[in-house]
Amino acid sequence: MSNGILALLAFSPILLAAVLLIGLRWPAKRAMPLVYLVTAAVGLFAWDMTLNRVLASTLQGLLITLGLLWIIFGAILLLNTLKHSGGITAIRAGFTTISPDRRIQAIIIAWLFGCFIEGASGFGTPAAIAAPLLVAIGFPAMAAVLMGMLVQSTPVSFGAVGTPIIVGINTGLDTATIGAHLVEQGSSWAQFLQLITSQVAIIHATVGVVMPLVMAMMLTRFFGQEKSWKACLEVLPFALFAGLAFVLPYAATGVFLGPEFPSLLGGLIGLAIVTSAARFGFLVPKKTWDFAPADKWPSEWLGTVEMKLDELTAKPMSALRAWLPYVLVGALLVISRVFPEVGNALKAVVVNFPDLLGETGISANFQPLYLPGGILVAVVLATFFLHGMKVRELSKAVKESSSVLLSAGFVLLFTVPMVRILINSGVNGAELASMPILMARWVADSVGGIYPLLAPSIGALGAFIAGSNTVSNMMFSQFQFGVASSLGISGALIVAVQAIGAAAGNMVAIHNVVAASATVGLLGREGSTLRKTIWPTLYYVLFTGSIAMLAIYVLGVSDPLVAG
Repeated sequence: MSNGILALLAFSPILLAAVLLIGLRWPAKRAMPLVYLVTAAVGLFAWDMTLNRVLASTLQGLLITLGLLWIIFGAILLLNTLKHSGGITAIRAGFTTISPDRRIQAIIIAWLFGCFIEGASGFGTPAAIAAPLLVAIGFPAMAAVLMGMLVQSTPVSFGAVGTPIIVGINTGLDTATIGAHLVEQGSSWAQFLQLITSQVAIIHATVGVVMPLVMAMMLTRFFGQEKSWKACLEVLPFALFAGLAFVLPYAATGVFLGPEFPSLLGGLIGLAIVTSAARFGFLVPKKTWDFAPADKWPSEWLGTVEMKLDELTAKPMSALRAWLPYVLVGALLVISRVFPEVGNALKAVVVNFPDLLGETGISANFQPLYLPGGILVAVVLATFFLHGMKVRELSKAVKESSSVLLSAGFVLLFTVPMVRILINSGVNGAELASMPILMARWVADSVGGIYPLLAPSIGALGAFIAGSNTVSNMMFSQFQFGVASSLGISGALIVAVQAIGAAAGNMVAIHNVVAASATVGLLGREGSTLRKTIWPTLYYVLFTGSIAMLAIYVLGVSDPLVAG
Protein backbone atom coordinates (compact mmCIF):
# COMPACT_ATOMS: atom_id res chain seq x y z
CA MET A 1 0.00 0.00 0.00
CA SER A 2 1.44 3.43 -0.96
CA ASN A 3 2.32 6.06 1.64
CA GLY A 4 -0.33 8.34 0.17
CA ILE A 5 -3.09 5.75 0.67
CA LEU A 6 -1.83 4.97 4.18
CA ALA A 7 -1.76 8.68 5.05
CA LEU A 8 -5.35 9.02 3.78
CA LEU A 9 -6.44 6.04 5.89
CA ALA A 10 -4.68 7.51 8.95
CA PHE A 11 -6.42 10.83 8.31
CA SER A 12 -9.85 9.26 7.73
CA PRO A 13 -11.03 9.33 11.39
CA ILE A 14 -10.13 13.02 11.68
CA LEU A 15 -11.78 13.79 8.33
CA LEU A 16 -14.89 11.87 9.37
CA ALA A 17 -15.07 13.79 12.67
CA ALA A 18 -14.78 17.10 10.79
CA VAL A 19 -17.48 16.15 8.26
CA LEU A 20 -19.94 14.89 10.89
CA LEU A 21 -19.39 17.63 13.48
CA ILE A 22 -18.77 20.67 11.30
CA GLY A 23 -20.32 19.76 7.94
CA LEU A 24 -23.39 17.76 8.95
CA ARG A 25 -23.69 19.36 12.42
CA TRP A 26 -24.06 16.05 14.19
CA PRO A 27 -23.80 16.25 17.98
CA ALA A 28 -20.59 14.71 19.34
CA LYS A 29 -22.59 12.01 21.16
CA ARG A 30 -23.64 10.65 17.73
CA ALA A 31 -20.47 11.38 15.77
CA MET A 32 -17.73 10.19 18.12
CA PRO A 33 -18.88 6.56 18.59
CA LEU A 34 -18.76 6.16 14.78
CA VAL A 35 -15.36 7.90 14.59
CA TYR A 36 -14.05 5.56 17.31
CA LEU A 37 -15.20 2.47 15.36
CA VAL A 38 -13.54 3.73 12.15
CA THR A 39 -10.30 4.42 14.06
CA ALA A 40 -10.32 0.93 15.57
CA ALA A 41 -10.99 -0.62 12.14
CA VAL A 42 -8.09 1.27 10.53
CA GLY A 43 -5.82 0.22 13.39
CA LEU A 44 -6.83 -3.44 13.17
CA PHE A 45 -6.94 -3.93 9.40
CA ALA A 46 -4.60 -1.33 7.84
CA TRP A 47 -2.00 -1.06 10.64
CA ASP A 48 -2.35 -4.68 11.77
CA MET A 49 -2.56 -3.71 15.42
CA THR A 50 -3.46 -6.60 17.70
CA LEU A 51 -6.96 -6.64 19.14
CA ASN A 52 -5.34 -6.68 22.58
CA ARG A 53 -3.51 -3.42 21.83
CA VAL A 54 -6.65 -1.72 20.52
CA LEU A 55 -8.54 -2.81 23.64
CA ALA A 56 -5.67 -1.69 25.91
CA SER A 57 -5.62 1.71 24.16
CA THR A 58 -9.39 1.96 24.64
CA LEU A 59 -9.05 1.12 28.33
CA GLN A 60 -6.26 3.68 28.69
CA GLY A 61 -8.55 6.28 27.08
CA LEU A 62 -11.34 5.44 29.51
CA LEU A 63 -9.00 5.93 32.48
CA ILE A 64 -7.80 9.27 31.08
CA THR A 65 -11.47 10.21 30.66
CA LEU A 66 -11.90 9.65 34.38
CA GLY A 67 -9.34 12.41 35.02
CA LEU A 68 -11.05 14.77 32.55
CA LEU A 69 -14.44 14.21 34.16
CA TRP A 70 -12.88 14.86 37.57
CA ILE A 71 -11.71 18.30 36.34
CA ILE A 72 -15.11 19.06 34.76
CA PHE A 73 -16.91 18.03 37.93
CA GLY A 74 -14.68 20.24 40.09
CA ALA A 75 -15.19 23.29 37.84
CA ILE A 76 -18.99 22.88 37.73
CA LEU A 77 -19.18 22.12 41.45
CA LEU A 78 -17.29 25.29 42.35
CA LEU A 79 -19.61 27.37 40.16
CA ASN A 80 -22.74 25.80 41.63
CA THR A 81 -21.37 26.16 45.16
CA LEU A 82 -20.84 29.89 44.55
CA LYS A 83 -24.32 30.07 43.05
CA HIS A 84 -25.85 28.74 46.28
CA SER A 85 -23.49 30.62 48.61
CA GLY A 86 -24.27 34.01 47.07
CA GLY A 87 -20.75 34.44 45.71
CA ILE A 88 -21.84 34.59 42.07
CA THR A 89 -24.24 37.46 42.81
CA ALA A 90 -21.36 39.48 44.29
CA ILE A 91 -18.97 38.57 41.44
CA ARG A 92 -21.60 39.58 38.92
CA ALA A 93 -22.08 42.93 40.61
CA GLY A 94 -18.31 43.40 40.76
CA PHE A 95 -17.85 42.98 37.02
CA THR A 96 -20.67 45.39 36.35
CA THR A 97 -18.78 47.85 38.55
CA ILE A 98 -15.55 47.39 36.57
CA SER A 99 -17.41 47.70 33.30
CA PRO A 100 -20.88 46.66 32.16
CA ASP A 101 -19.46 46.25 28.64
CA ARG A 102 -19.55 42.54 27.72
CA ARG A 103 -16.50 42.89 25.47
CA ILE A 104 -14.43 44.20 28.40
CA GLN A 105 -15.77 41.45 30.68
CA ALA A 106 -14.83 38.75 28.15
CA ILE A 107 -11.30 40.12 27.79
CA ILE A 108 -10.74 40.32 31.55
CA ILE A 109 -12.27 36.95 32.50
CA ALA A 110 -11.57 34.72 29.48
CA TRP A 111 -8.29 36.23 28.28
CA LEU A 112 -6.43 37.47 31.38
CA PHE A 113 -7.90 35.32 34.16
CA GLY A 114 -7.95 32.39 31.71
CA CYS A 115 -4.26 32.90 30.82
CA PHE A 116 -3.35 32.87 34.51
CA ILE A 117 -5.30 29.65 35.13
CA GLU A 118 -3.71 28.09 32.02
CA GLY A 119 -0.26 28.97 33.34
CA ALA A 120 -1.06 27.36 36.67
CA SER A 121 -2.94 24.29 35.54
CA GLY A 122 -3.30 23.73 31.79
CA PHE A 123 -5.12 20.67 30.42
CA GLY A 124 -8.25 22.58 29.38
CA THR A 125 -8.88 23.99 32.86
CA PRO A 126 -9.23 27.67 31.75
CA ALA A 127 -12.20 26.92 29.50
CA ALA A 128 -13.75 24.73 32.19
CA ILE A 129 -13.45 27.58 34.71
CA ALA A 130 -13.97 30.67 32.53
CA ALA A 131 -17.00 29.40 30.56
CA PRO A 132 -19.27 28.78 33.57
CA LEU A 133 -18.11 32.03 35.19
CA LEU A 134 -19.09 33.96 32.05
CA VAL A 135 -22.47 32.21 32.03
CA ALA A 136 -22.90 33.19 35.67
CA ILE A 137 -22.48 36.88 34.85
CA GLY A 138 -24.99 36.77 32.00
CA PHE A 139 -23.29 35.45 28.84
CA PRO A 140 -25.11 32.99 26.56
CA ALA A 141 -23.67 29.50 27.06
CA MET A 142 -22.41 29.24 23.48
CA ALA A 143 -20.64 32.61 23.68
CA ALA A 144 -19.05 31.56 26.99
CA VAL A 145 -17.73 28.31 25.50
CA LEU A 146 -16.36 30.16 22.46
CA MET A 147 -14.51 32.66 24.68
CA GLY A 148 -13.17 29.79 26.79
CA MET A 149 -11.88 27.97 23.72
CA LEU A 150 -10.15 31.04 22.25
CA VAL A 151 -7.95 31.40 25.32
CA GLN A 152 -6.64 27.90 24.48
CA SER A 153 -3.97 29.48 22.28
CA THR A 154 -1.19 31.87 23.33
CA PRO A 155 -0.77 30.79 26.98
CA VAL A 156 -0.98 27.04 26.27
CA SER A 157 2.67 26.41 25.35
CA PHE A 158 3.61 27.43 28.90
CA GLY A 159 0.54 25.95 30.55
CA ALA A 160 0.70 23.87 33.74
CA VAL A 161 3.94 25.62 34.74
CA GLY A 162 5.65 24.88 31.41
CA THR A 163 4.62 21.22 31.02
CA PRO A 164 4.33 21.28 27.17
CA ILE A 165 7.98 22.42 26.96
CA ILE A 166 9.51 20.74 30.01
CA VAL A 167 7.75 17.39 29.52
CA GLY A 168 6.47 17.49 25.93
CA ILE A 169 9.65 18.59 24.15
CA ASN A 170 12.08 16.99 26.61
CA THR A 171 10.43 13.59 26.15
CA GLY A 172 9.58 14.15 22.47
CA LEU A 173 13.18 14.77 21.37
CA ASP A 174 16.12 12.36 21.43
CA THR A 175 17.89 14.33 24.15
CA ALA A 176 20.87 11.98 24.46
CA THR A 177 21.90 12.12 20.79
CA ILE A 178 21.07 15.80 20.31
CA GLY A 179 22.74 16.71 23.63
CA ALA A 180 25.97 14.94 22.66
CA HIS A 181 25.96 16.75 19.30
CA LEU A 182 25.41 20.07 21.06
CA VAL A 183 28.39 19.50 23.34
CA GLU A 184 30.52 18.89 20.24
CA GLN A 185 29.35 22.27 18.93
CA GLY A 186 30.27 23.99 22.22
CA SER A 187 26.66 24.26 23.37
CA SER A 188 24.45 22.25 25.77
CA TRP A 189 20.97 20.77 25.98
CA ALA A 190 19.90 23.37 28.54
CA GLN A 191 20.92 26.19 26.18
CA PHE A 192 19.13 24.54 23.26
CA LEU A 193 15.90 24.10 25.26
CA GLN A 194 16.10 27.73 26.37
CA LEU A 195 16.57 28.78 22.72
CA ILE A 196 13.38 26.92 21.83
CA THR A 197 11.61 28.47 24.83
CA SER A 198 12.65 32.00 23.82
CA GLN A 199 11.52 31.49 20.22
CA VAL A 200 8.17 30.07 21.38
CA ALA A 201 7.63 33.07 23.67
CA ILE A 202 8.58 35.71 21.09
CA ILE A 203 6.56 34.22 18.20
CA HIS A 204 3.54 33.52 20.43
CA ALA A 205 3.65 37.12 21.67
CA THR A 206 3.75 38.41 18.09
CA VAL A 207 0.88 36.25 16.86
CA GLY A 208 -1.18 36.22 20.06
CA VAL A 209 -1.26 39.92 20.87
CA VAL A 210 -4.46 40.27 18.80
CA MET A 211 -6.33 37.38 20.47
CA PRO A 212 -8.35 39.70 22.78
CA LEU A 213 -9.43 41.56 19.65
CA VAL A 214 -10.35 38.24 18.00
CA MET A 215 -12.48 37.44 21.07
CA ALA A 216 -14.28 40.77 20.75
CA MET A 217 -14.77 40.20 17.00
CA MET A 218 -16.33 36.80 17.59
CA LEU A 219 -18.55 38.16 20.33
CA THR A 220 -19.92 41.09 18.34
CA ARG A 221 -20.21 39.25 15.02
CA PHE A 222 -21.96 36.10 16.24
CA PHE A 223 -23.76 37.25 19.41
CA GLY A 224 -24.46 40.94 18.90
CA GLN A 225 -27.90 42.32 18.18
CA GLU A 226 -26.65 43.71 14.86
CA LYS A 227 -24.32 40.74 14.05
CA SER A 228 -21.65 43.13 12.74
CA TRP A 229 -17.90 43.67 13.04
CA LYS A 230 -18.37 47.39 13.66
CA ALA A 231 -18.87 47.06 17.42
CA CYS A 232 -15.52 45.28 17.58
CA LEU A 233 -13.68 48.31 16.19
CA GLU A 234 -14.90 50.40 19.12
CA VAL A 235 -13.00 48.17 21.56
CA LEU A 236 -9.88 47.80 19.38
CA PRO A 237 -7.61 50.11 21.48
CA PHE A 238 -8.60 48.40 24.75
CA ALA A 239 -8.24 44.91 23.21
CA LEU A 240 -4.73 45.63 21.90
CA PHE A 241 -3.82 47.17 25.28
CA ALA A 242 -5.00 43.97 26.99
CA GLY A 243 -3.04 41.89 24.51
CA LEU A 244 0.15 43.86 25.17
CA ALA A 245 -0.41 43.79 28.94
CA PHE A 246 -0.21 39.99 28.74
CA VAL A 247 2.34 39.30 25.99
CA LEU A 248 5.06 41.76 27.07
CA PRO A 249 5.66 40.24 30.54
CA TYR A 250 4.95 36.81 28.99
CA ALA A 251 7.69 37.16 26.36
CA ALA A 252 10.18 38.71 28.79
CA THR A 253 9.61 35.88 31.26
CA GLY A 254 10.08 33.24 28.55
CA VAL A 255 13.34 34.78 27.34
CA PHE A 256 14.89 35.53 30.74
CA LEU A 257 13.35 33.04 33.22
CA GLY A 258 12.49 29.94 31.18
CA PRO A 259 9.32 27.96 30.43
CA GLU A 260 7.72 27.66 33.87
CA PHE A 261 6.21 31.10 34.40
CA PRO A 262 5.42 33.08 31.18
CA SER A 263 1.65 32.43 31.22
CA LEU A 264 1.40 32.65 35.01
CA LEU A 265 3.17 36.00 35.31
CA GLY A 266 1.76 37.37 32.06
CA GLY A 267 -1.78 36.58 33.21
CA LEU A 268 -1.25 37.92 36.74
CA ILE A 269 0.47 41.16 35.68
CA GLY A 270 -1.94 41.68 32.79
CA LEU A 271 -4.97 41.09 35.03
CA ALA A 272 -3.77 43.70 37.53
CA ILE A 273 -2.99 46.29 34.83
CA VAL A 274 -6.10 45.82 32.68
CA THR A 275 -8.59 45.57 35.55
CA SER A 276 -7.22 48.80 37.03
CA ALA A 277 -7.34 50.50 33.63
CA ALA A 278 -10.93 49.39 33.08
CA ARG A 279 -11.99 50.76 36.47
CA PHE A 280 -10.62 54.16 35.51
CA GLY A 281 -12.18 53.98 32.06
CA PHE A 282 -8.81 53.95 30.24
CA LEU A 283 -9.44 53.15 26.54
CA VAL A 284 -12.90 51.79 27.45
CA PRO A 285 -15.41 52.52 24.65
CA LYS A 286 -17.89 55.29 25.45
CA LYS A 287 -20.75 53.20 24.13
CA THR A 288 -21.47 50.12 26.26
CA TRP A 289 -22.06 46.90 24.30
CA ASP A 290 -24.40 44.20 25.54
CA PHE A 291 -26.31 41.17 24.27
CA ALA A 292 -29.96 41.36 23.34
CA PRO A 293 -32.38 40.63 26.21
CA ALA A 294 -32.10 36.98 27.23
CA ASP A 295 -35.66 36.18 26.16
CA LYS A 296 -34.64 36.98 22.56
CA TRP A 297 -31.66 34.62 22.46
CA PRO A 298 -31.90 31.69 20.00
CA SER A 299 -32.37 28.35 21.76
CA GLU A 300 -29.04 27.04 20.39
CA TRP A 301 -27.20 29.66 22.49
CA LEU A 302 -28.63 28.27 25.71
CA GLY A 303 -27.23 25.54 27.93
CA THR A 304 -28.75 23.72 30.85
CA VAL A 305 -26.56 25.56 33.38
CA GLU A 306 -27.98 28.98 32.56
CA MET A 307 -28.23 31.17 35.67
CA LYS A 308 -30.91 33.78 35.75
CA LEU A 309 -30.61 36.64 38.19
CA ASP A 310 -33.72 35.63 40.07
CA GLU A 311 -32.34 32.10 40.53
CA LEU A 312 -29.16 33.23 42.25
CA THR A 313 -28.84 33.24 46.00
CA ALA A 314 -28.42 36.82 47.20
CA LYS A 315 -26.51 37.25 50.46
CA PRO A 316 -24.59 40.34 51.59
CA MET A 317 -20.99 39.55 50.57
CA SER A 318 -17.92 41.62 49.73
CA ALA A 319 -16.23 41.19 46.35
CA LEU A 320 -13.06 39.96 48.08
CA ARG A 321 -14.93 37.22 49.93
CA ALA A 322 -16.81 36.22 46.78
CA TRP A 323 -13.60 36.00 44.73
CA LEU A 324 -11.62 34.23 47.47
CA PRO A 325 -12.45 30.71 46.16
CA TYR A 326 -11.01 31.55 42.71
CA VAL A 327 -7.97 33.18 44.35
CA LEU A 328 -7.53 29.95 46.33
CA VAL A 329 -7.79 27.89 43.13
CA GLY A 330 -5.01 29.93 41.51
CA ALA A 331 -2.83 29.89 44.64
CA LEU A 332 -3.19 26.14 45.23
CA LEU A 333 -2.52 25.33 41.58
CA VAL A 334 0.66 27.43 41.66
CA ILE A 335 1.87 25.99 44.98
CA SER A 336 1.23 22.40 43.87
CA ARG A 337 3.07 22.94 40.56
CA VAL A 338 5.97 25.12 41.75
CA PHE A 339 6.96 23.42 45.01
CA PRO A 340 8.04 19.81 44.30
CA GLU A 341 7.49 18.64 47.88
CA VAL A 342 3.83 19.73 47.73
CA GLY A 343 3.30 18.32 44.23
CA ASN A 344 4.97 15.02 45.13
CA ALA A 345 2.81 14.68 48.26
CA LEU A 346 -0.34 15.12 46.16
CA LYS A 347 0.98 12.77 43.46
CA ALA A 348 1.62 10.11 46.11
CA VAL A 349 -2.12 9.46 46.15
CA VAL A 350 -2.36 7.64 42.85
CA VAL A 351 -4.20 4.73 41.31
CA ASN A 352 -1.83 3.01 38.85
CA PHE A 353 -2.76 0.75 35.96
CA PRO A 354 0.59 -0.51 34.61
CA ASP A 355 0.78 -2.60 31.43
CA LEU A 356 -2.93 -2.75 30.64
CA LEU A 357 -4.11 -6.19 29.46
CA GLY A 358 -0.59 -7.59 29.87
CA GLU A 359 2.67 -6.77 28.06
CA THR A 360 1.26 -4.02 25.86
CA GLY A 361 3.43 -1.27 27.31
CA ILE A 362 0.26 0.81 27.65
CA SER A 363 -0.38 2.23 31.10
CA ALA A 364 -2.51 4.83 32.84
CA ASN A 365 -2.92 6.39 36.24
CA PHE A 366 -5.35 8.60 38.14
CA GLN A 367 -4.07 11.23 40.60
CA PRO A 368 -7.24 12.54 42.30
CA LEU A 369 -5.49 15.10 44.53
CA TYR A 370 -2.92 16.45 42.04
CA LEU A 371 -5.33 16.88 39.13
CA PRO A 372 -7.08 20.29 39.06
CA GLY A 373 -10.32 18.49 39.93
CA GLY A 374 -8.95 17.61 43.37
CA ILE A 375 -7.89 21.20 44.01
CA LEU A 376 -11.26 22.52 42.84
CA VAL A 377 -13.12 20.14 45.17
CA ALA A 378 -10.81 21.13 48.06
CA VAL A 379 -11.66 24.79 47.39
CA VAL A 380 -15.37 23.89 47.37
CA LEU A 381 -15.00 22.42 50.87
CA ALA A 382 -13.15 25.57 51.97
CA THR A 383 -15.89 27.73 50.43
CA PHE A 384 -18.50 25.90 52.50
CA PHE A 385 -16.90 27.42 55.61
CA LEU A 386 -15.67 30.73 54.11
CA HIS A 387 -19.15 31.62 52.85
CA GLY A 388 -21.02 30.21 55.84
CA MET A 389 -23.05 27.76 53.78
CA LYS A 390 -25.61 25.24 54.97
CA VAL A 391 -25.28 21.51 54.23
CA ARG A 392 -28.54 21.70 52.24
CA GLU A 393 -27.02 24.34 49.91
CA LEU A 394 -23.86 22.31 49.28
CA SER A 395 -25.95 19.17 48.65
CA LYS A 396 -27.90 21.01 45.95
CA ALA A 397 -24.64 22.08 44.30
CA VAL A 398 -23.32 18.50 44.30
CA LYS A 399 -26.57 17.13 42.86
CA GLU A 400 -26.71 19.73 40.06
CA SER A 401 -23.05 19.17 39.16
CA SER A 402 -23.29 15.37 39.11
CA SER A 403 -26.16 15.39 36.61
CA VAL A 404 -24.04 17.29 34.04
CA LEU A 405 -21.36 14.58 34.05
CA LEU A 406 -23.62 11.86 32.69
CA SER A 407 -23.95 13.36 29.19
CA ALA A 408 -20.35 14.66 29.11
CA GLY A 409 -19.02 11.27 30.11
CA PHE A 410 -20.79 9.48 27.26
CA VAL A 411 -19.07 11.60 24.56
CA LEU A 412 -15.63 11.39 26.17
CA LEU A 413 -15.97 7.59 26.51
CA PHE A 414 -15.47 7.43 22.74
CA THR A 415 -13.36 10.53 22.01
CA VAL A 416 -10.37 9.87 24.26
CA PRO A 417 -10.05 6.12 23.44
CA MET A 418 -10.07 7.07 19.74
CA VAL A 419 -7.14 9.40 20.43
CA ARG A 420 -5.19 6.71 22.29
CA ILE A 421 -5.60 4.20 19.42
CA LEU A 422 -4.11 6.77 17.02
CA ILE A 423 -1.20 7.53 19.33
CA ASN A 424 -0.50 3.89 20.26
CA SER A 425 -0.70 2.62 16.66
CA GLY A 426 3.11 2.71 16.27
CA VAL A 427 3.39 -0.87 17.56
CA ASN A 428 1.84 -3.01 14.82
CA GLY A 429 2.30 -6.07 12.65
CA ALA A 430 2.63 -3.98 9.46
CA GLU A 431 5.80 -2.31 10.81
CA LEU A 432 4.38 1.15 10.12
CA ALA A 433 4.95 4.37 12.03
CA SER A 434 2.01 5.50 14.17
CA MET A 435 -0.87 7.08 12.26
CA PRO A 436 -0.05 10.70 13.31
CA ILE A 437 3.65 10.28 12.45
CA LEU A 438 2.89 8.70 9.08
CA MET A 439 0.50 11.54 8.21
CA ALA A 440 3.13 14.13 9.14
CA ARG A 441 5.90 12.32 7.25
CA TRP A 442 3.83 12.20 4.08
CA VAL A 443 3.15 15.95 4.31
CA ALA A 444 6.87 16.70 4.78
CA ASP A 445 7.86 14.53 1.82
CA SER A 446 5.26 16.22 -0.36
CA VAL A 447 6.04 19.89 0.29
CA GLY A 448 9.85 20.18 0.63
CA GLY A 449 11.22 23.71 1.08
CA ILE A 450 7.94 25.36 2.08
CA TYR A 451 7.70 22.97 5.04
CA PRO A 452 8.30 25.72 7.67
CA LEU A 453 4.99 27.30 6.58
CA LEU A 454 3.16 24.06 7.35
CA ALA A 455 5.13 22.90 10.42
CA PRO A 456 2.75 24.65 12.89
CA SER A 457 -0.18 22.83 11.25
CA ILE A 458 1.43 19.49 12.11
CA GLY A 459 1.52 20.60 15.76
CA ALA A 460 -2.11 21.71 15.54
CA LEU A 461 -3.08 18.35 14.02
CA GLY A 462 -1.47 16.60 16.99
CA ALA A 463 -3.41 18.77 19.44
CA PHE A 464 -6.64 18.29 17.48
CA ILE A 465 -6.15 14.53 17.82
CA ALA A 466 -4.94 14.43 21.42
CA GLY A 467 -6.45 17.60 22.91
CA SER A 468 -3.05 18.38 24.41
CA ASN A 469 -0.09 20.57 23.49
CA THR A 470 2.13 18.31 25.61
CA VAL A 471 1.07 15.12 23.82
CA SER A 472 1.42 16.76 20.39
CA ASN A 473 4.97 17.81 21.30
CA MET A 474 5.73 14.28 22.50
CA MET A 475 4.39 12.81 19.22
CA PHE A 476 5.92 15.21 16.72
CA SER A 477 8.96 17.05 18.14
CA GLN A 478 11.50 14.44 16.97
CA PHE A 479 9.80 14.19 13.59
CA GLN A 480 9.84 18.00 13.18
CA PHE A 481 13.49 18.12 14.21
CA GLY A 482 14.35 15.37 11.71
CA VAL A 483 12.63 17.21 8.83
CA ALA A 484 14.52 20.40 9.76
CA SER A 485 17.83 18.50 9.76
CA SER A 486 17.14 16.97 6.35
CA LEU A 487 16.28 20.41 4.94
CA GLY A 488 19.33 22.04 6.58
CA ILE A 489 17.27 24.58 8.52
CA SER A 490 16.99 25.50 12.21
CA GLY A 491 15.80 22.52 14.25
CA ALA A 492 15.16 24.73 17.28
CA LEU A 493 12.87 27.06 15.30
CA ILE A 494 10.89 24.22 13.71
CA VAL A 495 10.39 22.55 17.10
CA ALA A 496 9.35 25.96 18.47
CA VAL A 497 6.66 26.45 15.82
CA GLN A 498 5.55 22.85 16.43
CA ALA A 499 4.89 23.84 20.06
CA ILE A 500 3.07 27.02 18.97
CA GLY A 501 0.90 25.18 16.44
CA ALA A 502 0.10 22.56 19.07
CA ALA A 503 -1.08 25.35 21.37
CA ALA A 504 -3.34 26.79 18.67
CA GLY A 505 -4.73 23.33 17.92
CA ASN A 506 -6.31 23.27 21.35
CA MET A 507 -8.92 25.72 20.02
CA VAL A 508 -10.30 22.94 17.80
CA ALA A 509 -9.51 19.89 19.96
CA ILE A 510 -12.76 17.94 20.10
CA HIS A 511 -12.62 16.77 23.68
CA ASN A 512 -11.62 20.27 24.87
CA VAL A 513 -14.80 21.58 23.22
CA VAL A 514 -16.80 18.75 24.81
CA ALA A 515 -15.29 19.44 28.24
CA ALA A 516 -15.97 23.19 28.03
CA SER A 517 -19.48 22.60 26.68
CA ALA A 518 -20.24 20.21 29.52
CA THR A 519 -19.53 22.86 32.16
CA VAL A 520 -22.38 25.02 30.84
CA GLY A 521 -24.73 22.25 29.71
CA LEU A 522 -24.20 22.85 25.99
CA LEU A 523 -23.46 19.29 24.88
CA GLY A 524 -24.66 18.41 21.38
CA ARG A 525 -23.63 21.68 19.74
CA GLU A 526 -19.87 21.12 19.51
CA GLY A 527 -19.95 21.51 15.72
CA SER A 528 -21.26 25.08 16.04
CA THR A 529 -18.33 25.96 18.28
CA LEU A 530 -15.78 24.27 16.00
CA ARG A 531 -17.07 26.14 12.94
CA LYS A 532 -16.18 29.37 14.73
CA THR A 533 -12.85 28.37 16.33
CA ILE A 534 -11.42 26.96 13.09
CA TRP A 535 -10.84 30.51 11.76
CA PRO A 536 -8.64 31.83 14.58
CA THR A 537 -6.81 28.48 14.51
CA LEU A 538 -6.04 28.91 10.80
CA TYR A 539 -4.90 32.48 11.45
CA TYR A 540 -2.60 31.30 14.22
CA VAL A 541 -0.89 28.45 12.35
CA LEU A 542 -0.53 30.33 9.03
CA PHE A 543 0.84 33.49 10.65
CA THR A 544 3.25 31.40 12.73
CA GLY A 545 4.33 29.48 9.63
CA SER A 546 4.88 32.75 7.75
CA ILE A 547 7.10 34.01 10.56
CA ALA A 548 9.10 30.75 10.39
CA MET A 549 9.57 31.15 6.62
CA LEU A 550 10.68 34.77 7.08
CA ALA A 551 13.06 33.87 9.91
CA ILE A 552 14.71 31.01 8.00
CA TYR A 553 14.86 32.25 4.43
CA VAL A 554 15.08 36.04 4.89
CA LEU A 555 16.67 36.60 8.30
CA GLY A 556 18.82 33.47 8.13
CA VAL A 557 17.95 32.26 11.63
CA SER A 558 19.98 29.18 12.50
CA ASP A 559 21.00 27.17 15.57
CA PRO A 560 24.09 25.26 16.79
CA LEU A 561 23.03 21.99 15.18
CA VAL A 562 22.82 23.15 11.56
CA ALA A 563 26.59 23.39 11.36
CA GLY A 564 26.85 19.71 12.31
